[in-house]
Amino acid sequence: MRVITPQELLRRALADPSSPAGAMRVPEFLTAIPAIGEGKRDRILHDLEISPVKRLGGLGSRQREELRAFLDARWPELEPRGGRSRLVVLAGPTAVGKGTVAAYIKEHHPEILLSVSATTRAPRPGEVDGEHYFFVDDAEFDRMIDDGELLEHATVHNAYRYGTPRGPIEKALAEGRTVLLEIDLQGARQVRDADPSATLVFLLPPSWDELVQRLVGRGTEDAPERARRLRTAKTELASQGEFDFRVVNDDVARAADEVARLTR
Repeated sequence: MRVITPQELLRRALADPSSPAGAMRVPEFLTAIPAIGEGKRDRILHDLEISPVKRLGGLGSRQREELRAFLDARWPELEPRGGRSRLVVLAGPTAVGKGTVAAYIKEHHPEILLSVSATTRAPRPGEVDGEHYFFVDDAEFDRMIDDGELLEHATVHNAYRYGTPRGPIEKALAEGRTVLLEIDLQGARQVRDADPSATLVFLLPPSWDELVQRLVGRGTEDAPERARRLRTAKTELASQGEFDFRVVNDDVARAADEVARLTR
């Protein structure tokens, strides 16, 4: 049975306040932790200035940070396991900021190779072929699949296809380099099937409301498409337990540095 840490339960609650974790009241959460009885629970609530009727999913930003710091100080999560593959997958729901975090890692952690995906969608303004993506048509994408050139591939948001070219990854791994794949949940599962020792990292938003604001703020989707993507995001958030580690993207630099640390 997989043991869920208090920090992981808190992350799930903040990512989706409507989930069972988000609906849990803070006193119930605290007394579920070994060695915390009612008396100690009440002292913690007083010290953290959290109301006993507060639910985990409804904590304010200051309360979230103080509760997270309290948990980390007393029940630190385990460090990354040794002996794992140097192949690392970064996935997460739409608008969580995977691309921004991956770009920061590419710039500030040059020892990590960021894989370049192939896609059938057209380039967006500012995107360069071979740097941001390999832009190919459907016929070429089909050929890459048939010839076994893709480590994983998937249709994303019922629209365009994305895939990870196998050659550059195998070359980098053979040279002893760490390779980071920024892909979607479908692709992450395919990578885990192909290489069970790969490290899977799930990027979380600070809260569900923040994820909604980020998606709306992008202004790249109309209202029906945003609603569809948010439904997909709920499903993706529910799958975070399949991943080895979870990182909250409340600050790009901090989140990127944490992901980089997990690759070591």
